[in-house]
Amino acid sequence: MDRLLSSLRFAIHEKLYLKDPESSELGRRILEHSILLFDEIGFDAFTFKKLGLRIESNESSIYRYFENKHKLLLYLTSRYWGWIEYQLVFATNSITDPQEKLVKAIGILCRTTTQDQAFTHINEIVLNRVIINEFSKSYLTKEVDEENKEGYFSIYKRLVHRLEEMIQGVNPEYPFAASLASTIIEGGLYQQFLKDHFTSITNCDKLTTAVDFFTHLALNTLRK
Repeated sequence: MDRLLSSLRFAIHEKLYLKDPESSELGRRILEHSILLFDEIGFDAFTFKKLGLRIESNESSIYRYFENKHKLLLYLTSRYWGWIEYQLVFATNSITDPQEKLVKAIGILCRTTTQDQAFTHINEIVLNRVIINEFSKSYLTKEVDEENKEGYFSIYKRLVHRLEEMIQGVNPEYPFAASLASTIIEGGLYQQFLKDHFTSITNCDKLTTAVDFFTHLALNTLRK
């Protein structure tokens, strides 16, 4: 499994980059260190100038790959959701029981990444933290409708629809499958954020995880 993940290439929307960062050593260094820098200082403080200093390259060289830091964040989030989608399909493909499949899916979608034996230039542990903290900034913009029309969020939306189908498999009569699916995926990130920063307004902690909460929520909601 780890070997398969390390060799994966994801079909990320070509308009998110000017030059495929996976096509060169510099591009891969941009990806590697942008993840680390987003994690260290956050999206708002992040600049290509700071990234250039980190990778010992001119700021202009980064602009040959990405138009701006927003497109870079969109690229990284697309890659993350593609990585999650692959794990979801791989882990649930042979499961025939609808409820067992849904429980497995929630476990993948809402867990915290704690190890990455397949790490090459993409550290999935750190990228997971970046997604928890910064994913909402990829779409809470004035340009979101236009970017959605362009297909920038297609991988994320496809993942939501996969979960929606699993929910319908458990209870075909449940009328809010898409809403529940998006709530589980988005809420998984949010509960992990609350666990780290606002402990008094979540029941998630070292013993109770977002997986526990959303598994309980889904199964009780879908009970016929």
